[in-house]
Amino acid sequence: MKSIVSKGKDINQAIEIGLGLLETTKDEVTIEIIQNESKGFLGLGTKEGIVKLTKIDKTIKENEVDPFDIMEDIVSDMPEVLENPLNQNEMTDPDIIEATKEIDLLIGKVWVKGGHLYCRSSPTHYPMVTVPNGVKLFKNGQPVTEGTAIISEQDSYEIKVEEKVKETKWSISMDDQRLRVLVKVEPGYKLNRKIVDSEPDDHIELRVDEVREVENTLSYADVLQELESLHVKHGFNQAEIIKAIGVTVPSTFEIATGIKPKPGKDGWVEVKVDMNTSEGLKENEDGRIDFREIKKIPSVDRGQLIAIVHPPVPGEMGYTVTNEPLPAKQTFPILLKTGKGVTVVENKIVATQSGRPVVETRGQLVKVAIMQKLIHEGNVDLASGNIRFTGDVEIRGEVKEGMKVEAEGDLTIYQTVNMATLTSSGAIIAKGTVIGSEVSAGKNNLIIAELGHILGNLHQQITNLIFVIKQLSTSTAFKSSDLSRAGFQPLIRILLEKKFQNLPPLAKKYIDIVKMSENYLQDEEWKEIALVVNKLFLSLTNEVTSLETIAGLSRKMKDLHELSKTPVEPDSYITISNSLNSRLYCSGNILITDKGCINSRVHAGGTLKISGILRGGEVYGRLGVEINEVGAMSGTSTLIAVPDDQKIHINKIMEGSSIKIGNQKYTFSETRYHVKAHLGKDGKIVIQ
Repeated sequence: MKSIVSKGKDINQAIEIGLGLLETTKDEVTIEIIQNESKGFLGLGTKEGIVKLTKIDKTIKENEVDPFDIMEDIVSDMPEVLENPLNQNEMTDPDIIEATKEIDLLIGKVWVKGGHLYCRSSPTHYPMVTVPNGVKLFKNGQPVTEGTAIISEQDSYEIKVEEKVKETKWSISMDDQRLRVLVKVEPGYKLNRKIVDSEPDDHIELRVDEVREVENTLSYADVLQELESLHVKHGFNQAEIIKAIGVTVPSTFEIATGIKPKPGKDGWVEVKVDMNTSEGLKENEDGRIDFREIKKIPSVDRGQLIAIVHPPVPGEMGYTVTNEPLPAKQTFPILLKTGKGVTVVENKIVATQSGRPVVETRGQLVKVAIMQKLIHEGNVDLASGNIRFTGDVEIRGEVKEGMKVEAEGDLTIYQTVNMATLTSSGAIIAKGTVIGSEVSAGKNNLIIAELGHILGNLHQQITNLIFVIKQLSTSTAFKSSDLSRAGFQPLIRILLEKKFQNLPPLAKKYIDIVKMSENYLQDEEWKEIALVVNKLFLSLTNEVTSLETIAGLSRKMKDLHELSKTPVEPDSYITISNSLNSRLYCSGNILITDKGCINSRVHAGGTLKISGILRGGEVYGRLGVEINEVGAMSGTSTLIAVPDDQKIHINKIMEGSSIKIGNQKYTFSETRYHVKAHLGKDGKIVIQ
């Protein structure tokens, strides 16, 4: 049976409110008076009327006895009436009082408990519920579409929450060399949602508590199946596979690893003598310092072992994860070229004469020779004539105007060099001032660098030429013409005239430099290429030319071009006291140790250092520039240049002097101290 407790100003009003809530009449309910109304004194202690209405079940009503009989029984069982009539309407049962309080709190309210929605209706106020995203509210089995809905006690409600499930994502990949197999795992999850209990209120918003449960569905069988499809047969990492199928955060694992080939070692030369020139003052036998003995030059005796040539050591083969062999990188032997004064006995390089040993290395090309030494006690002038020597040269006097000194080894001059030409394949040391002269050290290295650059351009054009010839040779017109019988020379002439006009001038430039530098080119390959280039592209020969001849030339050009880019060890250097109106060129470092450099042009393939003053002229340092002082009070134009990846350090630079880094130039408008300049990330000069 359905029953409610209702209250009002008096008993009648409480009954009317209860009948309205039950939507029935007095004939269909039983009425139990819980509390009579009372006015109190001066408005204090006023009490409302409270009744309990119970809807009568029709089946029970049919079996009911006469209500008058029931009333008689109740009256007979009642205890004696209390003597104090003022308290007859008061009820002191604590359960009734507590029930009354709860009824007062819940009427017109809605609440959630245990995932279910409850409410108590009120004739004056309807409770309301706001439904958030991810939650669905059903009223009498039908979904509620409004965001905020009015709740009635007469309806039934059901709350449902949406559970979100994300599947596990995974992928397996293999690198290009087939040495590594990686599995990338992004575990999925299940989002469990639960409606949170809400206290009774006239308006509530349904709240959801979310719990994310990680679900990694990748299985061991999935991994093995994918590895099998990739034909992986070797190098399984079982521990990493187990980690991958149990991981709870996005991760990557290397689940198979091949065996990398172990690199070998190219052939090398083990030098067995001291090759370093040592400097420093030493005491003689009687304890005095001999200032003439400030440098010790390495030397060997006849029959002495200079070096041992070691053969290349091959590497070890590796295997891919698909069990395919991976050959080790090829190793190369030393290409040994012996000069004067040495011979090779088995794998040993032995001196056949006394002198200064020279070991020059450029990649796998190693040159070994014994340098003899020429000592010229006087001046180099018209009386002595020009000096050219295959070895070291030492000039104790001056080098006069118009004279030339050329050395295949190192060149040392103790006094002034005046309007002369000094050339050395090794180092040049001038202890006096160099005036109006041209000084070139490591000229052979400079020439090789220049020829190598030209060969690089020639090789590119000849490669393109070969490609065009191959295309044309497959055409029907070429096969049906006389060109197929006369070789490719006529076709080459046509292509040089129509498509490759820049090739002949470049070829001529290369040949001219080779002719002018013949004395400095020890390797015959440079000269051999010049002969073939002249024959193919500059002469009018009718000799039949094959495509293989052109391809062979292209391969030699490529090898020499690569060789020219390999730095030589040890490199040449120039050390002089002062330079005035001179030109200095060196493939290595240049050091000017005394007062400085005036109105000169200086090109250093290594580092340029000037301890004194740089005034006028232009200087360049491939590996950077360090100068003490630059410029003059008169504003003499002076330029210091380096490549874009190098720096310039200057202790003092005066107004009017300029620096150039790469293609960026800056001229100083005032004197600056402790200048450090380089290119910034934006490509502009940064001065600190």
